[in-house]
Amino acid sequence: MDAFDYDADADGGLSGRRPLVTLPDDVGEPDGIAVDSEGFIWVALWGGGAVRRYSPEGRLDGVVELPVPRVTACAFGGERLTTLYITTSRVDTDTTRHPRAGALFAVDVGVPGLPVLPFAG
Repeated sequence: MDAFDYDADADGGLSGRRPLVTLPDDVGEPDGIAVDSEGFIWVALWGGGAVRRYSPEGRLDGVVELPVPRVTACAFGGERLTTLYITTSRVDTDTTRHPRAGALFAVDVGVPGLPVLPFAG
């Protein structure tokens, strides 16, 4: 996963691309991502059965393990934005071994996410 510099005062373009996190082969592939109010990123791991939290410097800070292998996305919600909603998939999954595959999970992670910006268009 790479990081970029963002200049909101200019044209909003991205620059300064650099590696932030390199995942080991055995933890799955990055899929959906969310950012919390502390600037940490939460990454859903397709084939990894988890969501991982990384610091802005790319250090692993926490892991939310799930009882299913195909984790697709995560987003913050709830009254205080401290609930991480996690979507999963049944695609190519043995549902006998993983009967909850395809379910939506909700975990209180104790740190709020960022509020959603209103649609401008």
